This record gives sequence, C-alpha cells and structure tokens, in this order.
Amino acid sequence: MVEDEMRLFLDEMAGVQPLKNNTTTTISEQKVSTQAQDARRKQLQMSEQLAKLTLDPNLILPVLPDAIVEFKRDGVQEAVFHRLSLGGYPVKHEIDLHTLKATQAREALYQQIQISRERGERSIVVIHGKGAKSKPYPGLMKSFVVTWLQEIEEVLAFHSAQRQHGGTGALYVMLVKSEQKRIETRETNHKGVNVR
Repeated sequence: MVEDEMRLFLDEMAGVQPLKNNTTTTISEQKVSTQAQDARRKQLQMSEQLAKLTLDPNLILPVLPDAIVEFKRDGVQEAVFHRLSLGGYPVKHEIDLHTLKATQAREALYQQIQISRERGERSIVVIHGKGAKSKPYPGLMKSFVVTWLQEIEEVLAFHSAQRQHGGTGALYVMLVKSEQKRIETRETNHKGVNVR
C-alpha cells in the first residue's frame, strides 16, 4: 500500500523541476520597492500638507511689517516660550524665504521643518523679511509665513527674532520632538528608576 502511494506520488511529480534560488534578488527588489514606496508616501503627505497651506492673500490675516508676532500651542510652558522669544535655543539651520515666490516659500518652509525634525533639531530661524513694499499689501510674505506656521502640526511655537537674528523680519520657530528624540528622552528619564 505504501509502495502504491509512493508510485502514484512519483508519477504525479514526473517532469517537475525545482525552483531556482532567487532569494537575493527578491530581498533587494523588496528593498528598492520599499524605498520607492516610502518616497511616494512622503511626497503624497507633503502634497496633502501643502494643499492645506493657502496661497490666497485674501484668506490670511495681514501682519504689519514691523509687528512683533508670537504663537504657542497649548502645553508650551511660559518659561520655554520666554526662552524661545529671547533666542535662547540653539539653531543649526535658518531658511531665507523673503526673496521667494509664495509657492516656493511654502514648499521650502515645509521641507525645512521636516528635515530639521528628522535630524532631531528643535528650533530653526525663518527669515521672511518685512515686505514693506509688497503687494497687494505690506508684509505679505510675513503674513503668509505666520499663517502657515500655525497650520503646520510640527510647529509648537514661534516668536519674532531678536534684532541680531533679523528682528521683526525673522522668526524663531520651535518644533515638536521627532519620535526618535521622544524615545531618547523617555530612556534618559527612566534611567535610574527603581535603582537603590
């Protein structure tokens, strides 16, 4: 009976060839595919976020060229915000938007915020200029930047810069911690817990 089953099995398997081992190409193809998917996902997220940031000057609140501007989300401590307003946090990057068109400025600002967060940076300087002679009203780029920053979730707070960093033509911008920085902070704060 076992011999009959074996013969039937071998008859059925006649002409079958083993698969070639292509595990290496499959893994590298998956890696390339995953990187491409990540890039497409990031591009889609950026497009969605940029679409939320208006380019219509009629839909933003005009800000005077020399006005001091400030914004903070709920949960930002007063001492932290005060330190930000004094330029008390280290800044590795600044972005100059005042010579760009609104569409270019919007994309450059959003990208710089994302790049800075990925690098673990907590603050940047945004130079928007005063725009005293801009049209259709003075302070147009400044008004756009102030509006956009309030709409970008990764922005915790901003304040007009000190004179040496651009004064009312620039902003100190505080960013939300990246996920990696949150993990590092959690680990640092938990070291020594339950140790006697």
